[in-house]
Amino acid sequence: MHMADALLSPAVGGGMWVAAAALSARASVKLRSQPSESLAPMMAVLGAFVFAAQMINFSIPGTGSSGHIGGGLLLAILLGPHAAFLALASVLTIQALFFADGGLLALGCNMINLGVFPCYIAYPLIYRPLAGDGSSPSRRLATCIIASMAGMAMGAFAVVAETGLSGISELPVGAFILLMVPIHLAIGLVEGGVTAAVIGFVSRAQPEWLVYNQAKTQPRGRPFRRIAACLLGAALLTGGLLSSFASENPDGLEWSIEKMTGKKEIDGIGHPIHATLAGWQSKTSFMPDYDFRKDDAASKDDVRESAANPGTSLAGVLGTALTLLLAGGIGLFLRLRSRKHP
Repeated sequence: MHMADALLSPAVGGGMWVAAAALSARASVKLRSQPSESLAPMMAVLGAFVFAAQMINFSIPGTGSSGHIGGGLLLAILLGPHAAFLALASVLTIQALFFADGGLLALGCNMINLGVFPCYIAYPLIYRPLAGDGSSPSRRLATCIIASMAGMAMGAFAVVAETGLSGISELPVGAFILLMVPIHLAIGLVEGGVTAAVIGFVSRAQPEWLVYNQAKTQPRGRPFRRIAACLLGAALLTGGLLSSFASENPDGLEWSIEKMTGKKEIDGIGHPIHATLAGWQSKTSFMPDYDFRKDDAASKDDVRESAANPGTSLAGVLGTALTLLLAGGIGLFLRLRSRKHP
């Protein structure tokens, strides 16, 4: 659901940037008032895990489309909504700056669409009331699926609204909704299962890591380090190896656009700011589309389908490491600030 700049007008993209910045500031203030020794490592490891998990596109049977998890609900369950939003914002920033996944103008929209709805709506209003104490596996699975599907559907609807407000005539709102929402409900179904599996692992290994228990006991000690090591190892394995075998089908947004226009991308309104931001992004993204630049190595077509793509593998490892540093750095900064200004 990562939006490209061509889908947005500067006014809509800029407005969403302001909204995302305001939400980031509010989340930072909330976290500074609730200092936690485990905040930085938890944000680092979980942010890295979500970055790697988002590289795995899975096929949606019978559609020719694919999808990947958003990760917002998983982060909210384990970190709480404010830290989850900042961790996911870190993921999206690394993706846009260094891998050209999502536009720079669209970064604010992507933070809102993938972060706000699961973290601030689906988690507190759907997951928390329905999941109870999270001890029932079947109830946890059902709740994760319902909340994930709701978060994905709301994010898909927001994408349609943002393109409509931007005046993208190639994507009429009514028809676009009929494609975007159902395909993202299917993606949310899979994400719910993945989320429930990860939460089940954490609840068995160290239940106090779940956010509804953190007010009583902060996760630390050997179990905490073991879980963090397992998640980090899974992130490196996923980003460094499994990502090369992800589905090559267009994701839900690309699929919807292609169904409506016959093209994988649209030209958009062609505002000069689009060209300016594209130029900036081409300079910062050292591995666009999670691969070597065409002038640095052979293209993807030269890599056998049965073999791991070394460019994608390297991008997965580097992206995981960069997200680990950025998300962990934000968490550490907030903890240090809370000490200086109690």
